[in-house]
Amino acid sequence: MPRRTAAKLATVSAAVIVAVLALAPAAQADLVTYCIGTGGAVTVPNDLLVPAGESCALTGTIITGNVRVAAGANLVVTGGRVSGEIQVAANGYLDATNTTVGGTVELASGGYGIYLRDAESSAVTVRAKGSATIDSFLFVEHSTIGGTVAVNAGEVRLDRTTQVEGNVASTGTYYTDVHDSFVDGTLSVLNSATGSVVCGSAVRGKATFAGNLGGVQLGPNGTLDGCASGGYWGRDVSVTNTTGSVTIDDNIIDGSLTTTANNPPAQVAANNRIRGGIIGQQAVAAQKRTALTAEEREAAGEQRAENRKSSAVQEAVLAGPAKL
Repeated sequence: MPRRTAAKLATVSAAVIVAVLALAPAAQADLVTYCIGTGGAVTVPNDLLVPAGESCALTGTIITGNVRVAAGANLVVTGGRVSGEIQVAANGYLDATNTTVGGTVELASGGYGIYLRDAESSAVTVRAKGSATIDSFLFVEHSTIGGTVAVNAGEVRLDRTTQVEGNVASTGTYYTDVHDSFVDGTLSVLNSATGSVVCGSAVRGKATFAGNLGGVQLGPNGTLDGCASGGYWGRDVSVTNTTGSVTIDDNIIDGSLTTTANNPPAQVAANNRIRGGIIGQQAVAAQKRTALTAEEREAAGEQRAENRKSSAVQEAVLAGPAKL
């Protein structure tokens, strides 16, 4: 049974509406294009809105303004470009492939999720769950985030040579994993419900893991993931107040490693190269354990996103051309 178990998908309904709305002409007239259905390689010369509960699938579309995905709505973009920001409301979903977003991508409290593949964005924010019943996700693959990644809910995975040029700050997520990726700034994972895994990645700034349940695994041979290699850490690394297994294996740490107040004590393999020494609990060699493969760990989350995307695209096709 995969460790990362995703919630069952809700069914998304759709109708057919396409309109261009001009707000009060007295002031500056801001145009908003409503999108329900499918759209191609055209330029939308203003903001774009996917109305509540609807689905919009775009291929090669250029949007010169901002994008808003309303509550319960879906936006699937392939080969597109958004000059402004993208805001996704509660139970909303954004799937962007080979797409550039000039501004921030933001998922509201209770948002369904964001999936970025081969994409670019200036920054990504996922708001805290709050009282919402939906626990969101952020999956980023082979993408570049020019600013910070700040996540406060749900499942988080940065994967497949993703580069974050700013800091990554995770607080109160279900889990936060970083695979085969680069973080130019700091990495902070706090109070995760099922822990954190970092494998085959490089973090230039200071790394802090604190208050996590379920364990922390930096490198291979841990209990959470069957990944193949450790990573590079440009500054100090701190793993503290962790409940669950802490394993640190096959890493290069240019600073010091702090492991205090972990239950059980951290296991630090002899093959780590820690230039600043170890502070805290006595280090013991990590032993190999049976763990899920990376493919098994990713499968549940990817299926959750794929189901929502497939449903959204199908609804958009049934709705017909969006006539943008």
